[in-house]
Amino acid sequence: MPKVDSEYVARMEDVLDLYAEPHDPRRPVVCFDESPTQLIGHARRAEPAPPGTPARIDYEYVRNGTANLFVFYGVHAGWRHVAVTEQRTSRQFAQQMQALVDVHWPEADVIRVVLDNLSTHSIAALYNTFEPGAARRIARKLEFHYVPKHASWLNMVEISVLKQQCLARCIADKETLVREIAVWEKCRNDAAAQIQWMFTIEKARTKLGRVYQPLEQARQEDAIKEA
Repeated sequence: MPKVDSEYVARMEDVLDLYAEPHDPRRPVVCFDESPTQLIGHARRAEPAPPGTPARIDYEYVRNGTANLFVFYGVHAGWRHVAVTEQRTSRQFAQQMQALVDVHWPEADVIRVVLDNLSTHSIAALYNTFEPGAARRIARKLEFHYVPKHASWLNMVEISVLKQQCLARCIADKETLVREIAVWEKCRNDAAAQIQWMFTIEKARTKLGRVYQPLEQARQEDAIKEA
């Protein structure tokens, strides 16, 4: 049986099963991802326009480096959190997992985290960052569910409206970025805004024939060999 295809299907259906569950605050499902964003400022200060005159904007800009965003989304709770950092190291990943356990969901028995298979996304990162007792305590409350390779679209964080609603403009420095994201985050959380996820295991089995057909063919070939 093709190893890559079977692994793809197994991981995809695992994640889709989580999304189909009803909300359980003791066992929340939280999507996690990280992405860089550019800090861009205007090259010239904008001059105030006279009353009744359209604003004139100089589109020349300057690059002020980048910042990293650690993004969380509680699938069934309508909750999200964005942490702005300068880097995205294994240590910072571990610190974000600690905050998820101790700050954001302290009452949860276990937190099911949907994430990609980046090398830093592992329980080992906890042990590289914290002493063994603390690392084990955090690890006991985390359950990682990895999306398949080349299937980042399965992570709900990937379709967040953060970029369209907050980042689709010039933000020149980290302080402004943190402030603007905090305002966006509060607004969305106050509204308990949720992503209306429509893709299910049943739809996957119907629509993704190119993924499932090789598995069926392999099963038939194995059955013939064993006969």
